[in-house]
Amino acid sequence: MKTVLIVDDEEKILEVVSSYLRNEGYQTVEASTGQEAMQYIRKWKIDFVILDLMLPDRSGEDICRCIRQEASVPILMLTAKAKETERINGLSLGADDYMVKPFSPRELVMRVKTILRRSNDNDLLADQITYNQGELTINAKSKEVFLKGNPVSLTPIEYKAMLVFARHPKRTFSRDELVEKVLGFDYEGETRTIDQHIKNLRHKIENNPKEPRYIHTVFGMGYKFEGNRNED
Repeated sequence: MKTVLIVDDEEKILEVVSSYLRNEGYQTVEASTGQEAMQYIRKWKIDFVILDLMLPDRSGEDICRCIRQEASVPILMLTAKAKETERINGLSLGADDYMVKPFSPRELVMRVKTILRRSNDNDLLADQITYNQGELTINAKSKEVFLKGNPVSLTPIEYKAMLVFARHPKRTFSRDELVEKVLGFDYEGETRTIDQHIKNLRHKIENNPKEPRYIHTVFGMGYKFEGNRNED
């Protein structure tokens, strides 16, 4: 049974979201402050976080940063901020997806299912794949990525994107294809969301994100992954 941590200071939202998730077979834990949320993250095995950005003690953005320093658990942000720049900022901090309030509880449950399903789809065609004389390594057994021997902290979506690219080197993917393969075929958010996830991934695995060696933009089409590959 997967455990979902719901972080929101509105009691009604906690009750409704928790009820819908429990009806779908999830175990839920509720927190109304950022401090409570971090205590649960550190003490419980949390499989998913639903995080409101407007909390009484700390901002949701700050809590997202803290969670990302300690865990790779998927994070879905709830926000009343409708501006695109504010939503992009949430994704850049490591959130996997976002929903704007008011939202449909049924859609939220669907998003949780989709994100968890793709987070568990970690089938690589080899136990370990390295690129450019060992500069970049994907280890399928530990589900980790290493750059020059150092572990790279990736979100579940970023790791999933790495696996998609690794399975299909030099293939050009359109945004729609990446959304389907990385975010899920039933993802109903904005297609441009994938651009921010790719940007975040580049900043983590590229020596110079402005002149990428691995993830290349194919103008007018999408993205493709390149690199001199050696299988271990």
